[in-house]
Amino acid sequence: MIFAGRVVLVTGSTTGIGAACARAFAESGAVVMVSGRNEARGRAVVESIRGAGGHAEFAAVDLRAPGACERLVGDTIERLGRLDVLVNNAGILYTANALDTSNEQWLDTMAVNVNAVFYLCRAAVRHMKIAGKGAIVNIASEWGLNGEANHVAYCASKGAVVQITRCMALDHAGDNIRINSVCPGEIHTRMVDEILAKRGGDLAENLRGLAAGIPMRRLAHPSEVARCVHFLASDDASYVTGTNLSVDGGNDATAGPYP
Repeated sequence: MIFAGRVVLVTGSTTGIGAACARAFAESGAVVMVSGRNEARGRAVVESIRGAGGHAEFAAVDLRAPGACERLVGDTIERLGRLDVLVNNAGILYTANALDTSNEQWLDTMAVNVNAVFYLCRAAVRHMKIAGKGAIVNIASEWGLNGEANHVAYCASKGAVVQITRCMALDHAGDNIRINSVCPGEIHTRMVDEILAKRGGDLAENLRGLAAGIPMRRLAHPSEVARCVHFLASDDASYVTGTNLSVDGGNDATAGPYP
């Protein structure tokens, strides 16, 4: 129970990687603030955590709303007493090249994937400096380290997350606040299913085709990413800050599709 007595806020934790992170921290003794736009899914995650003997609360929030990020951090501290770990997981994705990306899609992507990450980090750091320590883990993407056709807004936003992570880690290393990111590759989440659905054809066949281009020949389960997040937030990673950890089955080691 290495997170016993600690409070962890996970954004976008009503499904996928975020929900897996919330469960992983709760299993380690943390009190978890689950947050997201879908109240029904969020409360289902909370109930699953409580049903397993863990402790969790839910905050319904749209991080694009003015002041929402600061309010979420404040609400977490008010309701749960403190904030030890922030996991910035909330994100959105539009499939389009630059010519087909509307202004609204670009701004929406930046609002959720970049602005909210910055605002939440800034609000959390203000509290963590007073507390004397803290850890932040941002969910970036392998597409923030490399490029991907037809995903210009998403790739740009995740590249920004990588740089926010590096710069804030340097700014606050002396404050005993560690800031890292994980860069997931192909993880079997709802987002991946939605991308593949847009391609048409059989979903199972599309998933097999996607896995064939990964050195490990499979997609990851969200829990595999959650365990990496858990490590980076824990005292086991006490000398790790400013890193962007690839969790991608070997994709970042290749120069193209794996043969």
